[in-house]
Amino acid sequence: MADLKKIRAFAFDIDGVMTDGGLLCDLNGELYRCFDAKDGFAVRMARMKGYPVAVITGGRSLTIRARYRTCGLPQEDIYLGSRDKIVDFKDFCRRYQLDASEVMYFGDDIPDIETMQAAGVGACPCDAVPETIAAADWVSSRPGGKGCVREGIETVMKLRGDWDFDVAVYKKLY
Repeated sequence: MADLKKIRAFAFDIDGVMTDGGLLCDLNGELYRCFDAKDGFAVRMARMKGYPVAVITGGRSLTIRARYRTCGLPQEDIYLGSRDKIVDFKDFCRRYQLDASEVMYFGDDIPDIETMQAAGVGACPCDAVPETIAAADWVSSRPGGKGCVREGIETVMKLRGDWDFDVAVYKKLY
């Protein structure tokens, strides 16, 4: 079992992790996703407590950037169009002087496995593909887009004594 107390940062894929993997497409090719507000709140809690958080996704839609900017992520921590996720993961770790063992990475499909294995804790939703579940150190009881990221972030932050809500800080930041 991975040591969740060592985790000082979080990174995650979008489709199938922060969403249920469903996509709506308009006639112009713009893709629309539905995000879980509870997952977003957990990202805000992590940011409020100083945890670096990254999005590393193959998705290219600027709506992803817009969503996670509202959660307090700096633009440079939102990696869109990632085709080699381990490269972006290493960049994130380097910029925050993190050892990969200090990061929990959430993925749900085959392109995430290498990054999950490099991270201190490779995490996935319970409805991830079988290969990803087999590679995971931690499997959420929740499916993608339905609170799996919230469960992981909350579990880590509670173990570290950081899961306490400060309304004054929240109002100031968000």
